[in-house]
Amino acid sequence: MAKAHKPRRGSLQYWPRKRAKRAYARVKTFAPFKEAKLAGFCGYKVGMTHLLITDNKSTSMTKGKNIFCPVTIIECPPIKTASILFYKKTTNGLQLASAFMAPNLDKELKRKTIIPKKTKKKIEDFKPEEFDDIAVIVYTQPKLTTIGKKKPEMFRLALGGSIQEKFEWAKANLGKEVQISDILKEGQQVDIHAITKGKGFQGPVKRFGVAIRQHKSEKTKRGPANLGAWHPHHGNFTVAHAGQMGYHQRTEYNKWLIKIGTNPEEINQKSGFKRYGLVKNNYVLIKGSIAGANKRLIILTNPIRPNKKIPSQAPAISYVSK
Repeated sequence: MAKAHKPRRGSLQYWPRKRAKRAYARVKTFAPFKEAKLAGFCGYKVGMTHLLITDNKSTSMTKGKNIFCPVTIIECPPIKTASILFYKKTTNGLQLASAFMAPNLDKELKRKTIIPKKTKKKIEDFKPEEFDDIAVIVYTQPKLTTIGKKKPEMFRLALGGSIQEKFEWAKANLGKEVQISDILKEGQQVDIHAITKGKGFQGPVKRFGVAIRQHKSEKTKRGPANLGAWHPHHGNFTVAHAGQMGYHQRTEYNKWLIKIGTNPEEINQKSGFKRYGLVKNNYVLIKGSIAGANKRLIILTNPIRPNKKIPSQAPAISYVSK
């Protein structure tokens, strides 16, 4: 008799399935680009709405017609650069060689890190040709939103261009505000880095989707039938077991940035968005749903492997649901 093929339940690509260390993602790899600017931006997830857009995909059957489009709203208040990081190549890859912190930082940043009172070095003391890479540390301004938070988030962002161009951009924008319109543009693709919704301790049926067994089965119904071999007497990590589900760091590739809005009244509801409040700053509309709960920080970066089938031009919007 032929053997019935049954694929395993749950991907082994995501391992370990444990809680993220912090509430916002850590991005290690950035797509290279030639323009001297930040490699990404960030914002707070507001919620979802829907649009009516004119389909501008050349191969679509509905080209030129109005179609329904679900979008996620991300509020993007301006971010500030806190410090410049200088890297040198070693046998173990790029290693941090030196750093320079901005002299005048917001007082809210003391809630997040220790700010030195005096800086011995000057920015003129650094020569970009002595280093192999330059990046910046940026921090958010949640005080500008309605989420009821003061403590900012800090994370590293790469820069584009040559070493000299990176240094000049970082030097010119050190301690200053950067707007999302200076970094991203409408119609482009972005990669979304976020921490997913936490669902707590869940069983293997919900966590991995294993089949519920027959009602007269031994031991349990909502569990895997085979836990592995008797010898070696060891539980294999590939077996679906109960454990933490959600609150994991995930990356979604090639999300379509439909709009960068500057007037929050275009999307604001009278009573505000559920579990968020009113949008007060610039915002972006991303096609489809994205990972994370409301009020969670979302990091948007340039696409590392863009999809050629997605149009590079933003569609015309004829209706925004409120």
